[in-house]
Amino acid sequence: MQTTLILIVLVVFGGLGWIRFAPTDIDDWHVDPAIANDPGPRGYRLMGREAPRLDGDPDLVLEALMEVARGEPRVRRLDGSIDEGMITFVARTKWIGFRDYMTFKAVAEGHQTKLSAISRARYNVGSDWGMNQERLEHWFRKIEQVLAE
Repeated sequence: MQTTLILIVLVVFGGLGWIRFAPTDIDDWHVDPAIANDPGPRGYRLMGREAPRLDGDPDLVLEALMEVARGEPRVRRLDGSIDEGMITFVARTKWIGFRDYMTFKAVAEGHQTKLSAISRARYNVGSDWGMNQERLEHWFRKIEQVLAE
């Protein structure tokens, strides 16, 4: 009985440790939203006609994106840059540390910038309960506010 309990505790903490500390292969997550695999119910993607158009050139829009990301808790830049025109961030949940990866690509369209995006969960099985869509929509609202200032 005691051995079984110890084994269960080790398995649970080992799993939580893996979720928290497993390495990230940047090449798997820093991918153009247009060619990334469809995240299905584990994520959300905005590209093509669905991608928002924002006033300003790509550098200005990505600078606003970086400002928004810096203000969000448990978010860090994984890869990419303003010069590259594409940036990937990692967001972690508060308690367990599940990871979501968000990639944004900025492309000039006249006096505006199309900002394509994909946000997807690394571990969630089944559905992300709309969290990635909610996060992207929240970030786009905040980017528009930053650009309006």
